[in-house]
Amino acid sequence: MTGEGRVVAVLGPTNTGKTTYAIERMLAHRTGVIGLPLRLLAREVYDRIVALRGPSVVALVTGEERIVPPRTQYWVCTVEAMPEGMGADLVAVDEIQLCADPERGHVFTDRLLRSRGLHETLFMGSDTMRGAIAALVPKAQFIKRERMSELTYTGSKKISRMRPRSAIVGFSVDNVYAIAELIRRQKGGAAVVMGALSPRTRNAQVEMYQNGEVDYLVATDAIGMGLNLDVDHVAFSALTKFDGRRMRPLAPNELAQIAGRAGRGFKSGTFGVTGDAPPLEDGVAQAIMDHSFTPQNKINWRNPSLQFGSIDRLIKTLEMAPDHERLFKAREADDLRALKTLGEDAEIIARCTDGPSVKLLWDVCRIPDFRGISYAEHASLLEVIFNYLHQRGSIPDDWIARHIQRIDRTDGDIDALSKRLAFIRTWTYVTQRKGWTGDENHWRDEARVVEDRLSDALHERLTQRFVDRRTSVLLRRLGQKEAMVAEVNETGEVTVEGEFVGKLDGFRFRQDKGAGVAEDKTIKTASLQALAPQFHLRADRFYNAPDTEIDFTEQGGLMWGSAAVGKLVAGPDALKPGIEVFVDDVAGPEVAQKVQRRLQHFIDRKIAALFEPLVALSKDETLTGLARGFAFRMVENLGIIPRADIADDVKALDQEARGALRKHGIRFGQFTIFMQALLKPAPTRLRLVLWSLSKGLQEFPESPPPGLVTIPVEAGAPAGADTMSGYRNAGTRAIRIDMLERLADMLRSEDSRGGFEAKPDMLSITGMTLEQFAALMEGLGYKAEKAERTKVKPVDTVMPHDESPFAAGTDENADKPVMDIAAEQPAGGIVADPEPAQPADIVPETAGIIDEGIAPIISEEGESAEVSDHIGDTAKGETPQGTAPDASIAGAETEVFYVFTWGRAPRANQNARRGGGDRPQGKGKPGPRGKKGGPRGDKGGNKSQNYSARPPKADKPIDPDNPFAAALMGLKNK
Repeated sequence: MTGEGRVVAVLGPTNTGKTTYAIERMLAHRTGVIGLPLRLLAREVYDRIVALRGPSVVALVTGEERIVPPRTQYWVCTVEAMPEGMGADLVAVDEIQLCADPERGHVFTDRLLRSRGLHETLFMGSDTMRGAIAALVPKAQFIKRERMSELTYTGSKKISRMRPRSAIVGFSVDNVYAIAELIRRQKGGAAVVMGALSPRTRNAQVEMYQNGEVDYLVATDAIGMGLNLDVDHVAFSALTKFDGRRMRPLAPNELAQIAGRAGRGFKSGTFGVTGDAPPLEDGVAQAIMDHSFTPQNKINWRNPSLQFGSIDRLIKTLEMAPDHERLFKAREADDLRALKTLGEDAEIIARCTDGPSVKLLWDVCRIPDFRGISYAEHASLLEVIFNYLHQRGSIPDDWIARHIQRIDRTDGDIDALSKRLAFIRTWTYVTQRKGWTGDENHWRDEARVVEDRLSDALHERLTQRFVDRRTSVLLRRLGQKEAMVAEVNETGEVTVEGEFVGKLDGFRFRQDKGAGVAEDKTIKTASLQALAPQFHLRADRFYNAPDTEIDFTEQGGLMWGSAAVGKLVAGPDALKPGIEVFVDDVAGPEVAQKVQRRLQHFIDRKIAALFEPLVALSKDETLTGLARGFAFRMVENLGIIPRADIADDVKALDQEARGALRKHGIRFGQFTIFMQALLKPAPTRLRLVLWSLSKGLQEFPESPPPGLVTIPVEAGAPAGADTMSGYRNAGTRAIRIDMLERLADMLRSEDSRGGFEAKPDMLSITGMTLEQFAALMEGLGYKAEKAERTKVKPVDTVMPHDESPFAAGTDENADKPVMDIAAEQPAGGIVADPEPAQPADIVPETAGIIDEGIAPIISEEGESAEVSDHIGDTAKGETPQGTAPDASIAGAETEVFYVFTWGRAPRANQNARRGGGDRPQGKGKPGPRGKKGGPRGDKGGNKSQNYSARPPKADKPIDPDNPFAAALMGLKNK
C-alpha cells in the first residue's frame, strides 16, 4: 500500500487502550484495514466493529477464515492476511513489537516498512520499538500512552492458595491441561484459553469464565496479545517456553505483555509465579512494574521483492541479506524450508520451468503446518497439493472430501478433538485460497461446518474434564476438604502429599512396595490420575529429544537415557523392524502413539545411516539379472554371506556383474562375501539385533569387542551368529572375516599338499602364538603336524648353487596390498581352472574357486582336498634357505615347528596320482622323486629327520572317463 498520509506510532504498555484507539480512528475514515497478531484477537475486534457498524460493511480475513461482504469498508485481518494495494484510508498494525519475533517477525517488519494508508497509518505496540521505528520510518510521529492502572508483583503462591479471578499461564498444551486438572480437583473448575483453539471454542470458554461459572482461567501466552478479560491476578507456572526450535527463557518485555492482562480499565492487578516456576529476579519484577525494558534495536527482515524466474532464484531472493543496520536476516522459516525441500524433487523441478509455476509452488509452501506431526509429512502433503494445482488447475473434489470426511468425527477425548481441529485448520486454510478448488464457497462452508462441530465438541469435553464439581473418590475416602496433590521430581520420583509412592520410569509407573501408605489403592489411584498430565509432558519432551538421547541395547531394547521406553520387534523384513512401546494404559493412546512414532523415526534413521551401503544396493535400479538377484541375497543377509552358501551364484556371475556389485563395496572373499563398511562395530551391533529379530531368537548374541582379530567361540551360540558378528568359527576361536581373507591370500602362495610352515606375517595378522595358530588352522580344515628340529644358526646369505643371488628370499608381491584378496590374482598355483585373462580394468575373481585336492578351502559339498604324503628332499648341492651348513651339531638346541597340509581325505580317483613323485605340488616344479624342493618358507634342514610322513599309497586304476584323471595321464605320458 502506498500513500502520503501521516504515520503515527502509538506506543505504551498493556491496558492503555491502544487497540480501542485504533478502532475509533479507523471508523472515523471511510475505509480501513487493521492487522492483528492472532486469529482470536481478530475475531474479537471483528465482533466489536460489527456491533457498531453492522456485518454488511465489515470483513474478516485470516488464514483459515474469510468473511467478505460485497460492500466491505473495514477489513479486520491477521497481519499475514492483510490485503495489499487496496488504497484504504487508514492502515493499522497492532502489537508492532512482534517485529522482533523469531518466527513471524519478518512479516510485521514488512508491514512496518511497506504498508501505508492513504490518509493515516497507525502502529500500536510496546515503547521498546521507538528507536527502530524512528530509524526506519523517519516521518513517523509518536504518541505515548500510559497504563490506566497499577501492576504489582506478589511473589510465589501455590495453586491451592490462588485467589479467585486469577489466570494461570502455561506454555504448552499439556501443561495447561495439567494445571486445569489440578484446579478442577482443588478449586472446582477452570476455563481454558489457548491460541490453538478455534474462536468458537475460545469464546465459549471465556464466556464461562466471564459469567462466573468458574473463577479460574488457565491459558497459554495467547492471552498476552490484547485479549480483554476480567483478570485480577496472573501467575506464571513457568518462565521458559519452547519457541519451535529450542527451550528459552522469556524476556522481561514478554513477561510484561502477559502480566499486563491483570487489571482492566482503572482496576489495578497483580502478577506472580506458581508451581515449579522460580521467583522473578528483583530487577525483572521491577522492570515489569515500571514498564521499563531494553529497546529493540534490531528487528527481523526478509526480502519482500521476490523473483520467480526459477526455484533457485526465488530461494536466493528470500535469503538476501538486509542493507540497513537496524535489520537482520530472519532465520529460516517453515515456508522457506518447505520450498528448499520440494525444490529438490525431480518432478517439481520439471514442473517449475516458468514464473507462474514457481509462484504457485511458493504459495503452496506458505501453507502453515497446523498438524505438527512431522516436517516430512507436511512436505509430502504440500507436494501432492502442488502437483494437483499445477497439473489440473485445482484440487480434486473427491480428494478434499476424503480428507475432510476423515476428520469429521466428534468422538474421542480432548487430545483427539484438538488434533482434529488442527487438521481441519489445514483445509480451512486451503479452501480460503482463491482458485484452488472447483467450488470455493462449497468447500469453505464444508470446512467451516466441520470446524464448528469439532469446536462445540471440544468445548463440551473441556467442560466435562475441567469443570466437574463432583467430589472425587479420593476426597470421599479420605474425608479431606481438598484433593491430595501428587508431584514428580526431576528423577521421576512420585510423591503424594509428601509421601513417596513410586517412580516414573520412562512412561511406566513403578509403585513402591516398601512404604505402607503407598500400598493403599486410594493413593495409587490419586498418583496415576496426577501422573496423566506428566505422561503428556514427557511424551512431548521425548518427541522433541535428539537422537543422541535415544539408543538401542544388544537385546533389542530401546532406551531414553536410562529409562526403557520400548523394544524392537520383527517387521516385514530385517531392515524394517517394528516397535513395541512401554507405556502405561493410564497414559492414553495418544502418548503411546507419539512414543511409537518417535522410536520408529529413530530406528529408521539409525538403519539408514549405519547400513547406507546396503540401502544403496537395494535401491540400485541399474542392477539386472543375476546381479540383481545376488544383491537381493546380500540385503536379505544384511551384507554378509558365507561363500559356500552361494557358491553356485558366485560362479554364475560374469565379470560385468561382479564389477557392478563391487562398486557397492562388495568383496568376493575366498570364505565370505561381504561389505567391508558393514564390519565396523556400530553396524555389527545393529546387524546382530536385526538378524536376531528376523530369526525369532529369545536371547540375542552380543557383538564382539571392537578391534579383536580373533575371539573365543561362544558355546551354544545360534548358527550363523559368528557370520553376523563378522567372524568365522575355526576350532575354539573365531577369526574376523576380513583378516581371514588376508590369511587366505598368504596361504594361496603356499604348497598346501607338500606342507608349509607358518610365516611371521601369518602370526602377525592373527595376533597368535604358533600353538594357537596351529589350532586355528586345524579349525579351518588343515592338518598341523608338530615336530622338533635342531635350531640352526642364521647366516647372512644362503642360496641355491645354481640360482641368481637375487632369487632367494625375493617376493615380487612383497609390497602388494593383501587386504582385498578378491581384487588380486593368486600368487600360487592353487586355482585348478583359472579364468581367462581380462582387460586391465576388470579384476578376475579367483578367490574361492576350489582346486581339486590342492586349494586350502573347506568344501561344503563333501569334496575334500588331497594331502601330500611326501615332502620333497633337498636337491643335491642345495642348502635350505635360512640355515647354516653346520647347523646339526651335537648338543645344539631344538625348536618346535608345525607343518601344515590340507587336511581333507583324498578322493578315490586321485589315489592313483600318489606314489609317482612326479605330480606338481604347490609352486614346486615336477622332477624325479626326491629332487623337488621343500615347501615355501621351509627354514629347517631335512624334515624327514624330524617327523614321519605317511607312506605312499598304492596306485589304483585310473578312470578314463574322469577329466582330471585324463589330465594326469597326459602329464604322466609326457
